[in-house]
Amino acid sequence: MKPDKNNSIGRFRIILILMCIVGLYIISSALYTMLAKRDYWTEVSRKFIRENIAIPATRGNIYDCKGRLMAGSVPEYHIYMDYVVIDKDSVSRRKAQAWRDSVFHATLDSISEELARIFPDRRRSHKANTKWFRDRLLEGKRRKSHAWRIYPRNATYIQYKECKELPLFKETSYKGGFYATTIMQRKHPYGSLASRTLGSLRTDTNAAKNGLELSYDTILRGQDGTSHSMKVRNKRVRIIDVEAKDGHDLISTIDVDIQDMAEKALVAKLKENDIKGELGMAIVMEVATGEVKAIVNMHRGRDGNYYEMKNSAISDLMEPGSTFKTASMMLALEDGKATLNTSVDCSGGIYPMHGRRMKDHNWHRGGYGVLTFSQILEQSSNIGVSRIIDEAYSNNPQAFVDGLRKMGVGIPLNLPFTGKGEPNIPQPNSKIRYWSKSDLPWMSIGYVSQQPVISTLTFYNAIANNGKMVKPKFVKAEMVNGQIVREFPTEVLIEQICKPSTLKDIQFCLNNVVSIGLGRKAGNGGKLFQVSGKTGTAQVARGRQGYHSGTPRYMVSFCGYFPSEAPKYSCIVCIVKDGLPASGGGQCGPVFSQISQFIMAQSINRNSSELADSLSVFTPTYKNPRTSTDSDLARIPDVRGMGAKDAVYVLKKRGLDVRINGTGMVTKQSIEPGTEITDKLCIFLQLE
Repeated sequence: MKPDKNNSIGRFRIILILMCIVGLYIISSALYTMLAKRDYWTEVSRKFIRENIAIPATRGNIYDCKGRLMAGSVPEYHIYMDYVVIDKDSVSRRKAQAWRDSVFHATLDSISEELARIFPDRRRSHKANTKWFRDRLLEGKRRKSHAWRIYPRNATYIQYKECKELPLFKETSYKGGFYATTIMQRKHPYGSLASRTLGSLRTDTNAAKNGLELSYDTILRGQDGTSHSMKVRNKRVRIIDVEAKDGHDLISTIDVDIQDMAEKALVAKLKENDIKGELGMAIVMEVATGEVKAIVNMHRGRDGNYYEMKNSAISDLMEPGSTFKTASMMLALEDGKATLNTSVDCSGGIYPMHGRRMKDHNWHRGGYGVLTFSQILEQSSNIGVSRIIDEAYSNNPQAFVDGLRKMGVGIPLNLPFTGKGEPNIPQPNSKIRYWSKSDLPWMSIGYVSQQPVISTLTFYNAIANNGKMVKPKFVKAEMVNGQIVREFPTEVLIEQICKPSTLKDIQFCLNNVVSIGLGRKAGNGGKLFQVSGKTGTAQVARGRQGYHSGTPRYMVSFCGYFPSEAPKYSCIVCIVKDGLPASGGGQCGPVFSQISQFIMAQSINRNSSELADSLSVFTPTYKNPRTSTDSDLARIPDVRGMGAKDAVYVLKKRGLDVRINGTGMVTKQSIEPGTEITDKLCIFLQLE
C-alpha cells in the first residue's frame, strides 16, 4: 500500500504552524519583558539580583612617625528616597504604594523638620532649611524618582543613623523607600599639613593620584572582594564569594610636630613686608637614617595666603646658587687643588672672567680684597670660589663635573614620587649642549646646573653623616592591625663621598659660616648648640623671559645641620621672591634657627615612654571589632587592647573624630566606654 503523500504534507504544515506559534510567543514575551516590563526588571536587577557585586576593601591608613593618623578612610553616606514601589504582583504593589504615599504625606512636615535639624545650613535659618527639605522631598515625589538624593552632600554615620529613626525612613527600603549607599572618604585629620607629600585620591574613582598614596598604592589599597545574591526561602541573601582584604597601613617618617612648626615659621617669614615670597620650601632630615621629618611647600595663592599646591622641593629644578659653592670648594680640597691655607685676591669685588664680569655681593662697597679658603665660604665670595675652580679645572672641566658626581652631586635620587625632578648637570664633552669657557666659573657658584632642593639637602646631610650619603626616606614601616610586618631600611647611595681629611676641613668651614660668617642668623649665638651650614642667593629665570625681564627674581636659602659636634638633623630652607633685599642668611637663616631650636628642645623634653622603641609593637588577641551590632553604635566602645587600625575603624564607624598618640596597642582612651555618643565628639587614644 503506497503512503498517502497528501497526509504527510498536511502533518508537516501543522507542525510548522505550531512551531511558528511557539516562536511568536517567545518573541512577544521577550519584547514584553524588554519594553513593557523594562523599568520593573531594571529596578529588580538594581535592587536584588546583581551578580558579582564588589566588596570594596578599606584603604590603609598613613601615620606619622609617632603613630598619629595623617590620612585615613572614613565611611560616609549618600541618602536616597525611592518613591515608587516595585512589585510584580499588581495588587501588592498598589497596596504598598498607597501605604507609602499616605505615610509620606502624613509625616512630611515632621520629617522635613528633623532633616533640617540633622543637616543644619549656616546660610539658612532653621525655618528656611525646613522648607528647603520639604520642597526637595515633594520634588522627588512629583518626579516619581527611584533614586532621589535627599541631601546633596555626604552624611556622617551619626547623621545616617538619625535619619533611620525618622517616620517612614525607619522602615525597610522596600516598605519605606529610604536607603543609603556607603562612600569611603579619605580624611586628613591635620588638614593640609604635608598634603602634597601624603598625596590624594581622585574624587570620581578613589584611585591614587599622587604622593605616598600613589607610590605605595599596592600596599594601601588592599584587594576588593566579590559577592552575589541568592534567593533562600523567598528572601534574597548576600553570599560572599571572595572576602575583601583591607589595605595595610604605612608609618611615614614625617613628624607632625616638626612639620607643623616648620610650616608656621616659614609662612610667617614669607608674609613679612620685605619678602612677600612667591614660594617657600623647607625640609628636615634625620642625618643617620635619611628619614624626612618635615617637608613644606607653601605657594602664594591669588588671595595672598599660602597653600600646599605642589611638591616643589622634590619636583622643581632650580639653580642652587651659593649653597653649591660648598661642593666646588670641597672638590678642590679633595683633588689637592687648594688647602685651608689657600688665599685668593678678590680684588675690588669685580673680576673679569672669560669676557664676563664676576661680582661679589659687596662690590659696590669695594669688595673683600684677599680672603683665605675658609673666609671665601664664610663671606660667600663668588670671585674667590670661581677663581680657585677656574684655575684648577679650566683645561679639563670634565674632571670637575666627574669629581662632583663622585661626591654625589648631580646623581639621581630615584625618590618614590611621580613628577620628581632629577639634577641637570651639563657635561663639557656633551654634543647636545655647547660648553663655553664661562660655564665652569659660573657653575662653581651655583649657576648653569639645576637640581631640586632635596638634592642639595642630601649632599649636606652626607657631610653631617661623616661622608656617608643616604637616600631620603619617607616611609618607615608597613603595619597590619598594629603589627609591623615590614620595615623599610635606610638606603646608602655612596659609602664615602670624600676623604676624611677633606670632610674635616669642610666641616670646619661650614661651622665658621654660622659662627662668624654670613650665616649667623641661622644659629643661636652658640648659647644652646652649634650649627653648621651655608647661605645661598641666586637670581632665577622667569621661564622663557629669562633673567632680565621685569623685577629680578631670587631664590634665597640656607642649608646646614645641627648640632655641629654630633649632627642629628639636617635642614634646608628656601624662599623664592621678587626684588631686593635678597639674603639667604638674613631671610632663611632665622627660619632655620627656629626649626633647629624647636627640634632640639623637643628631643630634650621627650619623656621615657616616647623614647621606647616605636617599632616594637605588641597587639593582643581581641574580639573582632567589625562585628558590632547596631545597638552598640550609640555608645563609646572600649577599644583598649586593640591595634590602631581597628580602634580607628570602630570609632570612625560611630562618627567620632579620632586623635592618636604613640604606636602599638591602645592603653588609654579619653572618653569612658559606655558614654552616649553625641555629635562632633573627639576621642584621644594613647598607644604603647
